[in-house]
Amino acid sequence: MRILFLSNKDLASNVALNLLLPKVSKIHEVHLWLSAKVGNNSILPKQLKTLKFFEQDLFNKLLSPLIPAPKNINTFKTFDEFSPFLHSDVREVHKINSPEMIDDLNALSPDLIVSIRFGGILKETVISIPRKGVINLHSGILPKYKGVMATFWAMKNNDPQVGTTLHTIDDGSIDTGQVVKISKMNVEIKKSYLWHVLELYKQGSLDILEAIETLNSGDVLDSTPQNESNTYFTFPTENECNDFENNGLCIVDEQDYLEFIQLNYM
Repeated sequence: MRILFLSNKDLASNVALNLLLPKVSKIHEVHLWLSAKVGNNSILPKQLKTLKFFEQDLFNKLLSPLIPAPKNINTFKTFDEFSPFLHSDVREVHKINSPEMIDDLNALSPDLIVSIRFGGILKETVISIPRKGVINLHSGILPKYKGVMATFWAMKNNDPQVGTTLHTIDDGSIDTGQVVKISKMNVEIKKSYLWHVLELYKQGSLDILEAIETLNSGDVLDSTPQNESNTYFTFPTENECNDFENNGLCIVDEQDYLEFIQLNYM
């Protein structure tokens, strides 16, 4: 199959792509388009500015140029090192639903689109192009946690578990569609929000691989409709971030972050 990955240029997306691209590219023709951000988040509380720094600026601008070439097959690669797995150059996309992008998508003619943390909302014209549809990995349990930073909200609500939902994208609405797979992990109170997000992609990526294998074999994904829910979560305010921290939770832990980078990229 010809598979187009739509993802975001941040650390969590990079982790997911490291878990996926080497395996998927052995069988399929793979292309990668990246957004630079998720949502309209120009005004952020200080805690989310710190999160953005660690997820994007520190990783992309400071650490990635310093990370040595992979020492072994299991070492994670930076965005600039994904080219051996791809059939075209990595492309940065700002307006996925624009006429120009529609023309380029039709020219590429992907069999399947896989969305992971992509910063744009796909509209019907885009969704109709891949003959095997569009699947999205959402870092939250649907339909309870639609929207952004679902893991943050689950932890803030003292949920004992967080999770990912692999679902189809069938129209231009957000975090709807048929549920293909929900995977969960227990919350570790002493670990940060970012740590949980990164850990979630380990099983979530396996769920994507399983779905790709099913579609490649000609089978239809086993999926179920979501229950009705009008709840949608947006970026937390500074007060909500303060409440999160006052409950003994942490959004970013610098030591955990550095250990993660050293373990997986060095």
